[in-house]
Amino acid sequence: MYGVFEANLRELADRGRLRSLRERSGIDFTSNDYLGLAESAELRHAAADAVARGVPVGAGGSRLLRGNHPEHEALETEAAAHFGAETALYFGGGYVANLAIFSTLPQTGDLIVHDELVHASVHEGLRRTRAEFVGVPHNNVDAFDAAIVRWRKAGGTGRPWLSVESLYSMDGDSPNLVELLAVADRHEAMVVIDEAHATGVLGLQGRGLAAAFEGRDNVITLHTCGKALGTAGGFILAPGIVRDFLVNRARPFIFATAPSPLTAAITRSALELSRSNPGRRERLARLVQFAGTELRRRCNIEPSGSHIIPVIVGSDQAAVNLASALQRRGYDIRAIRPPTVAEGTARLRIALTLNVDEATVTKLFEALSQDLRKAA
Repeated sequence: MYGVFEANLRELADRGRLRSLRERSGIDFTSNDYLGLAESAELRHAAADAVARGVPVGAGGSRLLRGNHPEHEALETEAAAHFGAETALYFGGGYVANLAIFSTLPQTGDLIVHDELVHASVHEGLRRTRAEFVGVPHNNVDAFDAAIVRWRKAGGTGRPWLSVESLYSMDGDSPNLVELLAVADRHEAMVVIDEAHATGVLGLQGRGLAAAFEGRDNVITLHTCGKALGTAGGFILAPGIVRDFLVNRARPFIFATAPSPLTAAITRSALELSRSNPGRRERLARLVQFAGTELRRRCNIEPSGSHIIPVIVGSDQAAVNLASALQRRGYDIRAIRPPTVAEGTARLRIALTLNVDEATVTKLFEALSQDLRKAA
């Protein structure tokens, strides 16, 4: 009955790509809990306060049925105000929010131009879109412009949509958003910017790298809550008409049980922390600067400049071996392999969070330097 599954799993094992779940252990250099909020006293107190005032754990249904709760609406109002958009729509996760955007908003006759490294959730939406779509080389703004020009010359008459991340989760780098918005304005295009790994960490009050463009008619942003904000879910921030269209047409919204009202209440507290308490963000920025200097000095590796540091190894097995060596030393670092990254670019992804300090970072890079020399 399960023969095809068994064959597929054997093939993965033969290629060294069979994955399995395991309990977390070791010092955290792999999570997206950048501000250390996920297990913080502040959010535990917020959860206790919400429970004490009767906020339910479960929604009991979709938002269009009985699942819509005042905590959802309060969170959306506060999120729109915080990030500077007209409206916000809260989803159970960033993955499903991206799926909703790309499977719902671009229409027949439109063109989606996406960076080749956009998240898998965007690609999932593209599988269900009515529009044409094309990928372009990473962080190449001119390629976006050229793709639209080619499409117009071939008879394209709809609206272009541009899809990027403001901070790429496997490379730690960013596109030039000013230049990208100029391309969008020139071609009357919509721009979708995934802020998942910048939310709470970068920009004024942690509003992300696209904060200067929030509220524009042609800009839609995605901010996730399960990374630096330490909770769960994701917001689509957009003009009101876009929100209304998603509520009425987005199947991932219409047919999904609403997110937990309790989680929405806790996320309200996380947003307030991001707005009013810059201390965590400033500490992380200092840690990023320190780590960059140490990585360059000890390992002769140029840092990304962000809280996401890729160490490109090359082959799958070499990345696995290096990660395993560091895990044996007590560091939770994972090998990132295809298909998550391109063939030949297997790597370690080192995430800097406030769950570690400078001394721990130094010890990690000392160990990494030793293991790299052994592998050479």
